[in-house]
Amino acid sequence: MSEREQVPMDVVFVGAGPANLAAALHLKKQAAEHDVMVDKGLKFGKKVGELEIAIVEKGSFVGAHILSGAVMDPKAIRELMPDFIAEGCPVDTVVTEDAFWYLTEKGGINAPLIPPPLKNKGKYIVSLSKVCEWLGEKCEEAGINIFPEFPAAELIYDENDAVIGVRTGDKGIDKEGHKKPNYEPGVDLLAKVTILGEGSRGSLTKQLMARLGLMEGKESQVFSLGVKELWEVPAGQFPEGKVVHTLGFPSDTRTYGGGWIYGMKNNVVSIGYVTGLDYEDPMIDPHAEFQKFKTNPKVAAVLEGGKMIKYGAKTINAGGWNTMPRLYADGVLLVGDTASFLNGQRIKGIHTAMKSGMLAAETIISAFEHEDFSSNSLKHFEERVNMSWIYDELHPVRNFHGAFQKGRWSALINTGLQFMTKGLAWGFMPKEHHVAGHERMKKLSEPGAIATGSRYDNVPFDKELTFDKVTNVFYGAVAHDEDQPSHLHVLDTEICATRCAEEYDNPCQRFCPAAVYEMEERDGRKELKVNFSNCVHCKTCDIADPYQIINWVTPEGGGGPNYKGM
Repeated sequence: MSEREQVPMDVVFVGAGPANLAAALHLKKQAAEHDVMVDKGLKFGKKVGELEIAIVEKGSFVGAHILSGAVMDPKAIRELMPDFIAEGCPVDTVVTEDAFWYLTEKGGINAPLIPPPLKNKGKYIVSLSKVCEWLGEKCEEAGINIFPEFPAAELIYDENDAVIGVRTGDKGIDKEGHKKPNYEPGVDLLAKVTILGEGSRGSLTKQLMARLGLMEGKESQVFSLGVKELWEVPAGQFPEGKVVHTLGFPSDTRTYGGGWIYGMKNNVVSIGYVTGLDYEDPMIDPHAEFQKFKTNPKVAAVLEGGKMIKYGAKTINAGGWNTMPRLYADGVLLVGDTASFLNGQRIKGIHTAMKSGMLAAETIISAFEHEDFSSNSLKHFEERVNMSWIYDELHPVRNFHGAFQKGRWSALINTGLQFMTKGLAWGFMPKEHHVAGHERMKKLSEPGAIATGSRYDNVPFDKELTFDKVTNVFYGAVAHDEDQPSHLHVLDTEICATRCAEEYDNPCQRFCPAAVYEMEERDGRKELKVNFSNCVHCKTCDIADPYQIINWVTPEGGGGPNYKGM
């Protein structure tokens, strides 16, 4: 058995997203400032010294797996780096115009008033992939170690269940589990504090929450899936800096959903559609919902004469404040989307993710000053969050997504009441504000379930305006070495062939936006085929499977989509 190398660090960040990159950069700067202040006698306490900081990232480079809308509220990045524009932050354009469309199948209306949470004028349209790549460069300039192609495969615990680091995945294992000539065992990165910023449905976060009960007393986390394309359109067809959000078509009134269209530089349009993964109808296909969205005449007119140039899909942790887990345990903190820091009402989470990371960094400095990395010290992270503008923003909209689990019309009333009373009043709310999505999917035999595929019969997938999943995956630049173990673990395929086929008609074939799951007829029965090499790392399968028997784990480092510029 190969002996794993052990590398001692002070702090290890899992995931190179905006929360962790901001956290690492803030930690480095604040630690240096803290020590200067102590040296000059301007601050009481101990120096923390030069911290060894590592960021591990499963993508082939920082930003490879980062996907978002994205309109960025600059509030947090201004705190991190007041001169971020002068420092070269790659913002695409400034929002100059807002619009809100209510769509029907044949058209739609341009709302005369923009809902206040969707006003974005003066904010920035960005490629979050590019922003993270730039933040990664700033981290490296500051002396922070970044290790791309190093997925964190498991947490390391001591005998008291304190987290003491992470183990990275082995490389060079074939699909049968045998070592190939290029085999390299994973490395144990030992740390006094580990920060999990894995994004939506983090695989290590999922394990940690179950092991340590971090969701006790909390409402269930709920998720949505955003499916996105970049288009190049004829000059002047859609204004640079214009931001459109939509409601209505193609979602039914029981299903959470909405679209966006953002005008970027060089006649590029970012267009996408979000479907709540707490839908009831087992025949819903979020990828097909997006393609159907583009057939609306108002939307199709934006894309007419253009061409699709990139594709991606990603889940978002949409539940907000009431679904936030305990943010700390011995030796570990949770930040960003993995910990429900998204503002679902504003459809924004970059700024709250970055701020959560910065508050985590300040907590870590205090922990090193006192040489205490237990919950007793790290619990102050939650206190910092509660005393920050994160609380002021997220707490009043804590029931936003939950309201939509009762349907669109009552939800709009609820959200209006919540906005006017800052979350103090609502009506028509479900008894449980947030119910896990997989628990809400109806069996085909239940009243209200739609047991036909007719929902998408009028979506032609003509490869000009609308695209099938396999074509889209190609435009996501998805690549995995096929001679490796599948990172999609189906715990009981017999359920797929029997109960799931009968009760739900195998919804994995529909909810996956990358054609990973297929049911094949063999010897008169259905059998599951998993095309793991198509996977875009969105985590939908881990979230939406009604039996919760699909477990998404990290594949060999470097595999997956390439969202550069998305």
